[in-house]
Amino acid sequence: MAKSKNRKNVEGGFDRQTYYGPEEALGILRNFSFAKFDESVDIAFRLGIDARQADQIVRGTVSLPNGTGKDVKVVVFAESDQAREAEEAGADLIGGKDLAEAMQSGKQSLNFDVVIAVPSMMSVVGRLGPVLGPRGLMPNPKSGTVTQDVGKTVAAFKAGRVEYRNDRYGNVHFPIGRVSFEVETLLENLAVAADEIIRSRPATTKGKFVLSATVSSTMGPGVKIDYGLLEDFVKSMMPRKWAPHGTTMHGTGIYRDRYSKIEGKWLIQETGYERIWEDFQARTEGSWWRTRWDEKK
Repeated sequence: MAKSKNRKNVEGGFDRQTYYGPEEALGILRNFSFAKFDESVDIAFRLGIDARQADQIVRGTVSLPNGTGKDVKVVVFAESDQAREAEEAGADLIGGKDLAEAMQSGKQSLNFDVVIAVPSMMSVVGRLGPVLGPRGLMPNPKSGTVTQDVGKTVAAFKAGRVEYRNDRYGNVHFPIGRVSFEVETLLENLAVAADEIIRSRPATTKGKFVLSATVSSTMGPGVKIDYGLLEDFVKSMMPRKWAPHGTTMHGTGIYRDRYSKIEGKWLIQETGYERIWEDFQARTEGSWWRTRWDEKK
């Protein structure tokens, strides 16, 4: 396949066989973008799984803190109160049996990104397997698209939740933003995405799980990321240990969410627990749980 002049210039601007750190890789991607539209930035992981085995399927959703920059179109199968809840949350299309029949007959276009259904509607939605399945749109409890809480789920996908699943070759790829995003913004999304994939390792998988990671833009070539540097980056951005058991944080604005932020900065791990920022320490000085926290260090 012939390559365009722009593509050749981009590929000649960096060494495609070199493995880069996360920040450098994203910087290269942004600097060598040549398309006249705002390209999508994608991350691809090559995993050491046997994709033929059902117990090694890697599938789920991840909520990116800065979104993907894309206007996500969401379809919801629900009725009565749950349909109103979905409408208030911003769903683009809501229906029931009539909508399913329209999709089956081809009268309803399938130009949407996510399909969500309440459990009671799955007897209707299940017939759409041949239509939605090949497009990766079939609702599934494992991906969180079969749920009673449709309002919250619609809002999450609109805000930047991304669904992922490995292909038959054991690769997982999904968007983490746009070329127009600042590198720092892309790095935050990358940290959350990589952390999610690392934690999704199936129990039956043997050997190395993540074999390689590559970032790419819609029209640009892939830039390889050094997995060792990526893992260190994720550990620094996504602390895994939180407050001692029994510690409460009411009134502080901090919760036990892996993606919580303080003043827009990521929590930092220190000696087994995260280090609280100085302004936060000042506000909580003298509290009983703060004393217990200090004793635990």
